Amino acid sequence: MTSIRCLLLERFRRMPTLSPARVRLAILALAIGGFGIGATEFVAMGLLPNIAADLLPRLYAASPHTANAQAGWLISAYALGVVVGAPTIAALAARFPRKQLLLACLTVFVVGSIGSAILPTFGLIVAARFMAALPHGAYFGIASLVAASLMGPGRRGRGVAIVLSGLTISNVIGVPLITLLGQAAGWRWAYVAVAAIFLVTFAAVFLLVPFQPGDPAATMRRELAGFTHRQVWLALSVGVIGFGGFFAVYSYVAPVVTDVTGFSPSVVPIALVCLGVGMTVGNFIGGRAADHNVVATLFIGFAVFAVSLLGFALTATSPIGLFGFLFLVGGSAAALSPAIQTRLMDVAGDSQTLAAAVNHAALNVGNSVGATLGGAAIAAGFGYLSASWVGLALCVPGVALVAVSVLMMRRTDRLGSSAPPLEAARKIRLDEDAVFDRSFP
Repeated sequence: MTSIRCLLLERFRRMPTLSPARVRLAILALAIGGFGIGATEFVAMGLLPNIAADLLPRLYAASPHTANAQAGWLISAYALGVVVGAPTIAALAARFPRKQLLLACLTVFVVGSIGSAILPTFGLIVAARFMAALPHGAYFGIASLVAASLMGPGRRGRGVAIVLSGLTISNVIGVPLITLLGQAAGWRWAYVAVAAIFLVTFAAVFLLVPFQPGDPAATMRRELAGFTHRQVWLALSVGVIGFGGFFAVYSYVAPVVTDVTGFSPSVVPIALVCLGVGMTVGNFIGGRAADHNVVATLFIGFAVFAVSLLGFALTATSPIGLFGFLFLVGGSAAALSPAIQTRLMDVAGDSQTLAAAVNHAALNVGNSVGATLGGAAIAAGFGYLSASWVGLALCVPGVALVAVSVLMMRRTDRLGSSAPPLEAARKIRLDEDAVFDRSFP
């Protein structure tokens, strides 16, 4: 441990001192990547009918509902790619220089996005969406660690927040604009635009982000050890359930706007802006609330989320109900995200790189679960709003998992308070070592 500490300290001292302007530019470059990830992940939601009509023409002619539900596999494939890629890359690559890892992730994003734009068949495009998703969680995890180290002690959280803000801002600006482009010029041009964003990000990261070494003490065994903690699995499960309910609605926003509320397709981007603004506001509120009380934020967040889903299911036939509850659905779901991330980081121990990445994997399992269950309800003939009822049903196990986690935590605390003094002192030393190691990423 002493030799590793010395090596980390030496590398930290050798890192060049950057001006505040250079630090801001470097973090901005990382945030552009988050903007691109938001675009590539969410643009399919607004273009689902266009994609279904083009790639599944016979099925769409016979039953638009069934074709839109099958096209939802594009969303599920992306989500599954995140699930596979996040823990794999995080566990295997923690030792490698972080800038090079970021550039490798961006290269995969570019290739996958171009494939999504030019491949001819539905099956091949599903494969391209899976490939494009592989570096999703790893990029956010590595970029967050880089931003935190650039900002320095006491400002690490702000650096991470700026990187993640690219994702929420993308839902306000990028996704609606790219959706408009896809509706006007064809859905394939939407993925051309996404590839262009990642090319810009690659250039910005290459020019602006300084070299940072990997963690020489990192091993696959150490990173994967986080999965041995039951509280980690509970936190991940809460993310799956919570965002499963969100994506059950988000995945089918476009047909709800056109077929349920009765608007023209040109209104779909406006609905996405409304949802994105709600997500941005909710993320800010949820982050501040989680700083005060993570568990209370989770309980309150699920309660507001359930009310929002119920309101959307009952009133989306009217414009006021559609836009009002879309804002609340996005806001309440996004408010859960920082609380889930904070909870996961609290219980992950030394597996911080893995925790930073697999949180996004868990959210995308929720993406897949929500899109699949919502699509199944729609394909069964229950209508597009049935996806909202699916999301509402998922809130029940979400709250139950939070309650189980809290009960387990309190039981562990009671047992810990009765531990012998020698054992308690040993635990303090281990905790101090873990804090030191994470202070010099």
